[in-house]
Amino acid sequence: MDLSTPTSTPTDTDTGSAARLRGPDVVRAVALIGVIVMNYHGYLILRGGAVGSSWIEELFDPFDGPLSTRFAATFVLVAGVSVTLVSRRTLDDPTLVREMRWRLIRRGALLYAVGLILDVIWPGTIIVYYGAMFVLAAAIFTWRSRWIVALGVGAAIAAAVIRLWQFDRDRRGHDTDWLSSPDRNSIRRVVFDVFVNGTHPLLPWFAFLCAGIILGRVLRAPSWRPAAVGIGIALVTSSTMLANLALTGIPEVAVSLDPSDRSLGYVASALGTALVAYAVIDWIAERFPVATDPLRRAGQLTLSLYLAHVLVFNLVVDWLGWVKPNGVGSALLLAAGFWVIAVAVGARWQRRFGRGPAEYVYRSFGG
Repeated sequence: MDLSTPTSTPTDTDTGSAARLRGPDVVRAVALIGVIVMNYHGYLILRGGAVGSSWIEELFDPFDGPLSTRFAATFVLVAGVSVTLVSRRTLDDPTLVREMRWRLIRRGALLYAVGLILDVIWPGTIIVYYGAMFVLAAAIFTWRSRWIVALGVGAAIAAAVIRLWQFDRDRRGHDTDWLSSPDRNSIRRVVFDVFVNGTHPLLPWFAFLCAGIILGRVLRAPSWRPAAVGIGIALVTSSTMLANLALTGIPEVAVSLDPSDRSLGYVASALGTALVAYAVIDWIAERFPVATDPLRRAGQLTLSLYLAHVLVFNLVVDWLGWVKPNGVGSALLLAAGFWVIAVAVGARWQRRFGRGPAEYVYRSFGG
């Protein structure tokens, strides 16, 4: 349910570099707005808030609504783009490649450890999965594009196959708890949660990161935006048409758009949405640099802002009781209030210090 991003890739905040692209930072900042809305709404529901049945409540349903996990997929896509951008100058030098691998591994390990701690007060945080993704990215960022595509497709297919197998076993009355609910303190629990059972498991979420790595490689091409929009629309349209067929049983699960089903249809739809969003927001960022500059600056501090939104929620909801779980309206107001302040403070902080406090610690450890 929860989303975050460790800025650029994760935090290659070259604030003084004229070569730094505006698009990834602005896309990241806009996606964080959606992340905060969905997270706040979801956690308020878990604290007793009503889901509701109005159009706006269905739209912002954080569990299976049409926007559910779409912001998350966009974050992972941007993370893949950033992996390409930060590593592109190392590919011709084996020494630099080795250093980059260790940098990504260190950053991934730190994110994983921080995510486990944060999970105590913010269950379902994506930071754990980001950490695992960056460790795997350290192994593949030098691969040819066709092999990265194959890996991404393989991750999506593997997730779908596991889900369909589990669905079939469950309906036949067989026990699958060894997969879905292993012993809490077992190594199998750790592995299965990261790859299969968690809120953003690598099967299929690693497919979004792979897609981002490929997208990052074509950003210099003059026609990449029309291509991204065209592919994105095709993915969303085809997956939606299949999901609207009158199917039942295994076929219905296979084309479901419900994030929990982790079907090929869901992956295609979420990836398509992320591609269109990235291309459109990137164009706006380049076309209106002055208007989007606060977002660009805040987008370089998203790890700090993400951690801040967790602390703010716990403060005003759990500790002080200022915000009650009264439905999507409370979530929207709380998220809007936080984000207005966060963008203003984040932009001012970035202008003065370059990096956020979390980014500073993160980069000091990760290199």
